[in-house]
Amino acid sequence: MAAVLALGVCLASNTAQATGVGLSGVFGSRAVIVTDDDRLHTLRVGQATADGIRLVSVGADSAVVEIGGVRRMLRLGERVVSAASEGTAQRVMIEGDSQGHFLAQGSVNGASMRFLVDTGATAVSMGAADARRAGIDFRQGRQVYSQTANGVAPIWIVKLNSVRLGGIELAGVDAAIHEGDMPVVLLGMSFLNRMQMSQEGSRLILERRY
Repeated sequence: MAAVLALGVCLASNTAQATGVGLSGVFGSRAVIVTDDDRLHTLRVGQATADGIRLVSVGADSAVVEIGGVRRMLRLGERVVSAASEGTAQRVMIEGDSQGHFLAQGSVNGASMRFLVDTGATAVSMGAADARRAGIDFRQGRQVYSQTANGVAPIWIVKLNSVRLGGIELAGVDAAIHEGDMPVVLLGMSFLNRMQMSQEGSRLILERRY
């Protein structure tokens, strides 16, 4: 798999105050920072976003960032990014494996798929064989090229009609289709950025935000 797996990141979609920067989740030395345009940035301590927001330190439910030379403490739960819709929220719980990976059975366009949660993947990523099983004519999509361990390879950017995980189903999800086959479908940020995510012990909890 060409994508770099950034697994086990624990998310909970919240923002901070005045600056429009918030803490979406923490795990170990990583934090997921939300900017005022609702974009998510997974940072290690010492890393910075393109806008210059640098992660200084991470706590159990907080993080310190530096913005324009000023340090600010961010805490989970200060302000919700997107309110849940009325009624019972759609929620899925995934048990982590012995390596901390979160694998779950779901479907794409009604075809059964094995998902691997991957916050390092920009979009849902899948191999050509899985795309065909889902009835995707991916060669009609937009072709781009990606650097892989085996050199430059073509991928096709498409919209998925349906991505389902447990009781959560999203429509119009961006996906990257790889020419070769992949052992699992990477459940990337085009799906995950519409979730509120948190971790309880070895379990990852996804709750639909919108």
